[in-house]
Amino acid sequence: MSGFSLICCVVNMGEASRTIKYAKKYGVRGGTVSIGTGTVHSRLLDFLNINEARKEIVSMIVEDELASAAIRGISDDMRFDRPHRGIAFSCSVSEFTGSRNTIGRHTKNEEVKNNVYKAIYTVVDKGRGMEVIDAANKAGARGGTIINARGSGIHETMKLFSVEIEPEKDEVFIIAQTELKDRIVESIKDNIKISEPGNGVMFVIDVNEAYGLR
Repeated sequence: MSGFSLICCVVNMGEASRTIKYAKKYGVRGGTVSIGTGTVHSRLLDFLNINEARKEIVSMIVEDELASAAIRGISDDMRFDRPHRGIAFSCSVSEFTGSRNTIGRHTKNEEVKNNVYKAIYTVVDKGRGMEVIDAANKAGARGGTIINARGSGIHETMKLFSVEIEPEKDEVFIIAQTELKDRIVESIKDNIKISEPGNGVMFVIDVNEAYGLR
């Protein structure tokens, strides 16, 4: 049975609909759009004290056999090769239950080796997302994206990998070169005290392909 991949695109505000439109050309049936804050590295913007930008995050599930062509096509159409146009990356999905009651298990025969990039996910209390970014940048990261994570109701919680995320949380993801991953993880641990109870959760995912990173 065919497996699935997650394609995630981080684009400028207003670009999510166009991203999904292009994605459908390559067999992607649809996606989910969320709003986040991306960090911007620019001497001019730093001088003007403008160092954050609102971003749209488009998450799409696609069959493995379509994933590579889809992420390349989307990146070409959206011109992610140009600065500040956006980034795209893909990760393997072990199991997916979606529309039409289909269930797929990831059954790739080949092993993904020597991944160039890793995705580092951290969930912390609201307002601490920039602390995570700052800690990561100290270790060589080049920014990240912060998403405000909330439960579906005032008395409800959302679960991420079996970890409860109560309302008013910052979800931070950072794409980093594999060789920098350990330093970044340790810096976040040391600065955020992530190992202490109540300070958050962090996990790392292999990235299959990435575009728009510099």
